[in-house]
Amino acid sequence: MAIYFKQEGVKRPAISARKLAVWLTGVTHRYDKKLGSLNYIFCDDEYLLAINKQYLNHDYYTDIITFDYSEGNKVSGDLFISIDRVKENAILFKVSFEDELYRVLVHGLLHLIGFSDKSADSKKVMRALEDEFILIYKNSL
Repeated sequence: MAIYFKQEGVKRPAISARKLAVWLTGVTHRYDKKLGSLNYIFCDDEYLLAINKQYLNHDYYTDIITFDYSEGNKVSGDLFISIDRVKENAILFKVSFEDELYRVLVHGLLHLIGFSDKSADSKKVMRALEDEFILIYKNSL
């Protein structure tokens, strides 16, 4: 199917949708999954907070919320990303905005593939995979 990049109330980051789609599709294939439809929606903190409250009953800011519509071996979902949080986290973690954005993009996809980050050990695994896939992407540029 396809990967779409949209925005809601924010300017879309300066990204190459085609290159990111190739990269994210490769991540999906690495785990023998088929790509369904992925919608990455860039928004601001308040938009994502409203989604967090309405659908998850959480009253806090976050960088990404992933809605999983995967069926069987086909990965599909809506991934809402707060550009405000990505900017803040880039400063906090002393990385570029682009690297933090790549991390969040692949983080959401890894959740759709089946990875969790609920425990300390699973967080380490997720972080290592994020780092690996970011390096793969940057080496492909």
